[in-house]
Amino acid sequence: MTVDTVKQAGDTPDAPQPYAELGLKDDEYARIRDILGRRPTSCELAMYSVMWSEHCSYKSSKVHLRKFGDLPAETHRGKLLAGIGEQAGVVDVGEGYAVTFKIESHNHPSYVEPYQGAATGVGGIVRDILAMGARPVAVMDSLRFGPADAPDTHRVLPGVVAGVGGYGNCLGLPNIGGEVVFDPSYAGNPLVNALCVGVLRHEDLHLAKAAGVGNQVILYGAKTGGDGIGGVSVLASETFDASTGEGGGGPAKRPAVQVGDPFMEKLLIECTLELFAAGIVVGIQDLGGAGLSCATSELASAGEGGMHVWLDRVPLRDSSLAPEEILMSESQERMMAVVAPADVERFLEICAKWDVPATVVGEVDDSSRLTVEWHGQTVVDVPPRTVAHEGPVYQRPYARPDRQDALQADVPDHLPRPSSGAELRQTLLALVGSANLADRSWVTDQYDRYVLGNTVAAQPDDAGMIRVADDSTLGVAAATDCNGRFVQLDPYAGTQLALAEAYRNVAVSGARPLAVTNCLNFGSPEDPGVMWQFEQATRGLADACRELGLPVTGGNVSFYNQTGEQPILPTPVVGVLGVTDDVTRTIPQGWRTPGAALYLLGTTAAEFGGSEWAHVVHGHLGGLPPRVDLAAERRLAQVLGEAGDAGLVLAAHDLSDGGLAQALVEGSLRAGFGARVSLPADVDPFVALFAESGARAVVSVGAEDEAEFGRLCERIGVPVTRIGTVGTDGEGAALVVEGAFEVPLAELRATWTVTLPGLYEES
Repeated sequence: MTVDTVKQAGDTPDAPQPYAELGLKDDEYARIRDILGRRPTSCELAMYSVMWSEHCSYKSSKVHLRKFGDLPAETHRGKLLAGIGEQAGVVDVGEGYAVTFKIESHNHPSYVEPYQGAATGVGGIVRDILAMGARPVAVMDSLRFGPADAPDTHRVLPGVVAGVGGYGNCLGLPNIGGEVVFDPSYAGNPLVNALCVGVLRHEDLHLAKAAGVGNQVILYGAKTGGDGIGGVSVLASETFDASTGEGGGGPAKRPAVQVGDPFMEKLLIECTLELFAAGIVVGIQDLGGAGLSCATSELASAGEGGMHVWLDRVPLRDSSLAPEEILMSESQERMMAVVAPADVERFLEICAKWDVPATVVGEVDDSSRLTVEWHGQTVVDVPPRTVAHEGPVYQRPYARPDRQDALQADVPDHLPRPSSGAELRQTLLALVGSANLADRSWVTDQYDRYVLGNTVAAQPDDAGMIRVADDSTLGVAAATDCNGRFVQLDPYAGTQLALAEAYRNVAVSGARPLAVTNCLNFGSPEDPGVMWQFEQATRGLADACRELGLPVTGGNVSFYNQTGEQPILPTPVVGVLGVTDDVTRTIPQGWRTPGAALYLLGTTAAEFGGSEWAHVVHGHLGGLPPRVDLAAERRLAQVLGEAGDAGLVLAAHDLSDGGLAQALVEGSLRAGFGARVSLPADVDPFVALFAESGARAVVSVGAEDEAEFGRLCERIGVPVTRIGTVGTDGEGAALVVEGAFEVPLAELRATWTVTLPGLYEES
């Protein structure tokens, strides 16, 4: 066990320290010495190393993330109760209720240990939501893997899905949506992004701060173990070596992956909510990345004074842990609260009621320092802000890659296109059965989507929706989206398209988009080309949020997503939250009324750069992504919102990956009713079916409402084209494209549903 006290550190300035092995650069170590006026103790070095890691400090991204904080106040619409800098954003949704939501990554741990990496990713984001004073009510997951048929995808995907489902199901939280995407760039570096939604009353909002001299600091939840030691610095803040793979570098990193206990987390949730209700919590922080190092330094930094911690009081699962390891451990299911002395007994009683261990481990003082004591010796004495909030800030160089011009010049116009009806039919079936467009039921059937009884919509609907409370019709919808191919072709426009699609998915449910969270997954920040992608993406997202009037409430940055020199496709996943006053007016995805008219909303252009057609049929990536038209997205959302409120639309589905063809297939298969469609005469049938232009949706409208719906579209300025009618269900149901082809729904369903079970059912 290594324990060097503050006095020993001062007396031995030249003692060697393993700062490089802990991920600190020479200049960072020198700066720590400068801050302290001496070399750090080993415990201080452990704290700075994890808190100054890329994952915790955002040292390469801070300068770009400021764009989100600089959005004008009018984007908040008076709705934002807590935003960037807090553990999660909180938005007013009406009737005295607020909703908190956030998305975070657990990418590298999920490659090393798929089940636990994904499970603890869910657990961590749930605690972020809980720490704001909210009851977690739903989760979502945005997942990306290498080729669907690759051996390592077979190793990683089943474990990740089982981890997401296992942890969320045990917590009793519905999983209401997300994504599963396959691309070769994610081989060896899957993305596991978890989102959680929570509900609270305005007066129940809690923030992370250690206020009130003499108040007690209580650690409660699971005991601290050796799992997850240095997880953020070892895994999330470095690039996997090119040799890392199945049987490669993964197993050696397994001790850095946390091990989850969802049953303890369930107790922790109920215990914490009762503590809030009792009014005895002054400040609170979950223990996630960087563990005690994070919780103590952030609480002290956000408070009015300092904090003293007795580290030897921390309950341990492993008595052999050194103090440095205790400070770095990322063991799960732990929280830290600041409590007035008069309330400590009641706090401990409530914890005991829920069988949640709780221990007073510290005290708020007026020292303006964070001090940590280990068996009577002071092993940490630091200004807390230097640990939590004043880490390095890098202006990483960035430059447009030389290859970008050639990539954009390689337009897909030269690729052979289907022209005959038979060729169009064959293309449709090829896309419908492809890994990225096929049915996700093999994944989502492992998740409980309806537990708690307030789920209004869930996958495969375009957006998940939850009723806020049992005694209210108020609801919130959420969707996550990103097409990494679009972002690769044009990071600025591609990120705006990610926002636009999530915004559109919320809108087609009938909800009004209200706020944004994001999980920005990129390669190494030390690569100027990657940093150019990141700068373009953040600027694009900020500009689009400004135009759409949406605040960015918070999020996550995940760098070093690459294997060797090969980065992933830049993947800024965008989550959009929307609100509806009446969940009974939610617009369903699939049509259910034979004879109802089908209308195409929006304008279609021959846009195939980064499309599923180019990707699936030709393995091609080049050209430009679809044009961004945020004003058109806003008008489309307005039409859908007003039509939903007035009951003019029977069903709606957005157009995105796979274009109109995929939307028609999914709209037909959702409830089993076919469709008969006549494509516009002035548009090439191939373009009409497979182009991926934005700001579009297909809706079904009853005959009695067609005239009024047309007037609504005209008033708002949304192009509308009647393309057909809803067919029948049953044995003869089919998707018919007049003058081109016909496909029985039975054939479509067989093609659509077989792909993922065929690949993974034996895994």
